[in-house]
Amino acid sequence: MNYIPRLMTLPKGSFFLFGPRGTGKSTWLSNLFPKALKIDLLDQELGRKLLARPERLIEFTNSLQSGEVCIVDEIQRVPDLIPVIHSLIEQKKGIQFILTGSSSRKLRRTLGDLLGGRALLRRMHPFMACELKNNFSISEALKYGLIPMIWQSSDREERVKGYVSTYLREEVQAEGLVRQIADFARFMEVASFSHGSLWVSTHIARESQVKRQTVDNYLKILEDLLIAFTLPVFTRRAKRSLISHCKFYYFDVGVFRGLRPRGPLDKEAELEGPALEGLVAQHLQSWVSSQREDHKLYFWRTSTKIEVDFVVYGSRGFWALEVKRGSNVSKADLKGLQAFKTEYPEATCLLLYGGKEECSIEGIRCISVEQFIKKMHPQESLDSSL
Repeated sequence: MNYIPRLMTLPKGSFFLFGPRGTGKSTWLSNLFPKALKIDLLDQELGRKLLARPERLIEFTNSLQSGEVCIVDEIQRVPDLIPVIHSLIEQKKGIQFILTGSSSRKLRRTLGDLLGGRALLRRMHPFMACELKNNFSISEALKYGLIPMIWQSSDREERVKGYVSTYLREEVQAEGLVRQIADFARFMEVASFSHGSLWVSTHIARESQVKRQTVDNYLKILEDLLIAFTLPVFTRRAKRSLISHCKFYYFDVGVFRGLRPRGPLDKEAELEGPALEGLVAQHLQSWVSSQREDHKLYFWRTSTKIEVDFVVYGSRGFWALEVKRGSNVSKADLKGLQAFKTEYPEATCLLLYGGKEECSIEGIRCISVEQFIKKMHPQESLDSSL
């Protein structure tokens, strides 16, 4: 398997690197730090020893000199190691600790100590199109997603099918996160119908046959395991009445496609719209999380159902983006962006569509969604994608 470099800025000091399984955290770090001391907490014997006595980490790192690196993989398996690492960092021995994790659920109480100026947080996402360069195919990405472990597999379809099953077995069931694994599996399927749509807990609860409070807890588990995220409504300086529901996405379009049940009455075209919107969402999420300045990703929807798919707001700019699958653009497609532009004339409004030609309709720029995500670079402004 060929190594594909990731476009991430490397912090100078100790840091956390969070990301879902298979996004390439260990591969990236192994290539950057081939001589680092690696402590893999998925190793059952090593994990058992450190779980019993976390202070053993001091013995493991005694031989390290200033400037050397210690990588602790899957730190959520032994969260009691964090106070020990905190102490070692405070001793100013010059050792760089890099802690990877695929879940933040068990770390909430201890993250604050290291994040208080002592350790930074970075996130590893699926591939961005610009990382794959000429190997990127939007049709393949919409089918199988961009999780490195799946994208670089010789059998992407089978890997997609097994990915969620692995999460259910090794993260949800093994860690005892839910009492009824069958209920949670059904919930994940039902949630796939909300990918790219408003999240309404009462509807999800009814379809999943569980209580609303259970659905709220299940959603939190998905977010903690980093396999889903929600977008809040953009409300700054709002003049119109806005809705209060968030919008839901699985973190990768391949996960969405793998979870979405299909039968004789389901048409492929019904999946293409949410899949394309989800592909844009995961690219924007990657871009936002890679910015040194604070940026946030939102959507916009009024109580009268006028909507813009994405709003990016931060010190580097203010953008509103609508995604349309069709290869042609009509004036009706611009309704949401025009309403947003009226309320926020400072915003750059863009329609991303399935065609190839760039055009401008009533002052709204319309560009190819494929070209937009190909040009999107984590170290550059979104304007560089235009």
